[in-house]
Amino acid sequence: MPIRHFAVVATLLGTLAIPAWAQPTFSGYLCCNLRTDGSWASDSNYAESGKRIIPVGTPVKVTGYGRYRVHIEVNGGKQDIGNDYSRDIDLGGFAQRWVVQEDPAAKIASFPPKIQSAIREARVTKGMTREQVAMAVGWPISSENPKLDAEIWRMWISSFAEYQVVFDKAGKVREIVTDPQTKNLVVAD
Repeated sequence: MPIRHFAVVATLLGTLAIPAWAQPTFSGYLCCNLRTDGSWASDSNYAESGKRIIPVGTPVKVTGYGRYRVHIEVNGGKQDIGNDYSRDIDLGGFAQRWVVQEDPAAKIASFPPKIQSAIREARVTKGMTREQVAMAVGWPISSENPKLDAEIWRMWISSFAEYQVVFDKAGKVREIVTDPQTKNLVVAD
């Protein structure tokens, strides 16, 4: 059944949870830079010691689902994306948030060089749109950011290092608010 049919069924069912076995499997591309320990990545996307980045646009296949997990195949290996802090989003919707149908490469190539560089470095810079921030550092966790069009996205680089991305009325990054140490890790100049 195509993905759009699952979305229609989910809409018709309203708030009923769709079981993991009934969620769609599909191929696509990572929407965002995803930090992994080699087998697992969390929706918090922490930059902890030993983690590497799977770059935005990497081809992946959603192969199944587990308890708060989306199983993917990437570069011939198995990987899980944990829905640890966005559990108000069903697993199918969560998978479609992280794995997109259109390769982001062409879109990224159309961005100004400063934005392209920030995305490659998994950093945020002034002037980015919400989509560009997500490409660079991942989607904000929904438990702390229930509305993606909010003026402020509350983000984390570790359990103890929060930063806030503040958007202007046009939806572009106006400032990044955090402590100096975290700023050095997340802000591209």
